[in-house]
This record gives sequence, structure tokens and C-alpha cells, in this order.
Amino acid sequence: MPTILKFDGLRAVIYLNDHRPGQVHVMGQGCEARFDLRCPHGPLELRENHFFTHARLNRIAALLGGQVQRLCKDWRTLHGRH
Repeated sequence: MPTILKFDGLRAVIYLNDHRPGQVHVMGQGCEARFDLRCPHGPLELRENHFFTHARLNRIAALLGGQVQRLCKDWRTLHGRH
């Protein structure tokens, strides 16, 4: 699972054996969340949250939201267009 981004003590990864739709997992500090990318232009959609606070999720979503096109490109590189 390649780490795509690192920020605030967290890492965003795309699993190599993951399924559609394109998604990114954010993990760290005992928490994990999954966001659907809604490629190619977003907006992100939170699909799962395990232990992140609402405020922290908002910060994560804001950061990832500015990177959607890059994250979608990374997803396509790893998984193809399907």
C-alpha cells in the first residue's frame, strides 16, 4: 500500500488490491478514515471513520480536497481506468 501523502502525523494510502470507486485511506494515531475520491474532480465523500473527531475529519477533508486531481491520477496509475 503506497503512501501517497503524509501530513499532521497521518498518512494517506491507496491499497494496491482495492476496488472501485477510487478511494484513499487516511490513518495514524490509532484512527482511520476512508474517502471516495469521486474522480476526476471530486468532491470527496467520507465513507468510513474509525475514531477521528469531527473537527479532525474536516481538516483532513479540506487538505485532501485540494489534492483530488492528484489523488485520482495516483489511483489511475495504480489501478488503471477500469
